[in-house]
Amino acid sequence: MGLALVQPLRPRPLLETEAEIAGFEQDLLAEYVLARASAGVVDRTIQGEVEAVVELRRWFGRPLWEMQPRDLDRFFGGDQRAMAPGTKVRKAGAISVYFEFLELRHGPAIHAATGHLVASPVDELNRPKSGPGTYVRVPPPAADLERLFSRWRDDLGGARKYAPAARNYAAARLTSLIGPRVSELCLLQIGDVRFDLGPFGKVLLRGKGLRGQKKERLAPLINGSRGLLEWWLSGPRWEFDEHLDDPAAPMFPSERRHAGAVSARVSENAIRAGLAQAVARYLPGHARPISPHVLRHFAASDLYAQGMNIVAIQDLLGHTWINTTMIYVHVNKTHIEDAWAAAGQRAAARFTG
Repeated sequence: MGLALVQPLRPRPLLETEAEIAGFEQDLLAEYVLARASAGVVDRTIQGEVEAVVELRRWFGRPLWEMQPRDLDRFFGGDQRAMAPGTKVRKAGAISVYFEFLELRHGPAIHAATGHLVASPVDELNRPKSGPGTYVRVPPPAADLERLFSRWRDDLGGARKYAPAARNYAAARLTSLIGPRVSELCLLQIGDVRFDLGPFGKVLLRGKGLRGQKKERLAPLINGSRGLLEWWLSGPRWEFDEHLDDPAAPMFPSERRHAGAVSARVSENAIRAGLAQAVARYLPGHARPISPHVLRHFAASDLYAQGMNIVAIQDLLGHTWINTTMIYVHVNKTHIEDAWAAAGQRAAARFTG
């Protein structure tokens, strides 16, 4: 009797080379995108989720099914330590959903092919929290802001220092119209405004992302922002210096001058202080502070109320995550009220036949 060839009951891993593993990961990610799309998730949200997964994979350097909670501890506690709390929360959510997909759809297959059991590295100990300082920003009513800015502009002619007062007004008003960040206002240059682009003109907004990465976007001068900048550049801006022909000169200058008589850039604190003083003077007793960031929320909410779609607002504000934009426009969302009204109509219909 000859000896039979005995195969081990547990097959050896099917994926051995880096190319095979990379191909398998790409297939999984492609199927994940299709699954999320079939669930009705919008493209921009799916894109944000995929970006979070790809970023984590690049940082980890190995297939994500090998990741343990302690690895995610290092990711959020080290590499992502400077990230805004809300952004870390959204990334953790995207990672959780992706691992749920891996476990539900491909857990056994991944174990058979690689020898690893898939388990989400996000748990209650390392899941990022928004923090105790987070609160809902409810922008002021449009009528209050209209009163603030109309009174502020009417009093500019009598201001003790006309140029800084006009600068603070123009910067705050621009924020309330198209929502640039205060840091982006301080980096604006004369050459960043292009009235010849598009039907309204555009402004190049630039800032810094995580680890000093530069982020730029072109924002259209909609919602009255073109007229505001035309007024600012044709008159008050000249009060600081005569360098409007210099594309590198600051759009919103400081009273300080560099060598060569070119004004320095305004500071964020100067814009914040100017707005706070105007609110105290023209909206005394207002319930909540009005900061430049609150004006950014107002711009998003106001544009949404005017009918602009959420993806366009996301692009205008420069949000990577559409969930962030949804937070900004929550004041004017009516899906709860709409659902309540529809439920009432259905209940009435049952009784009326």
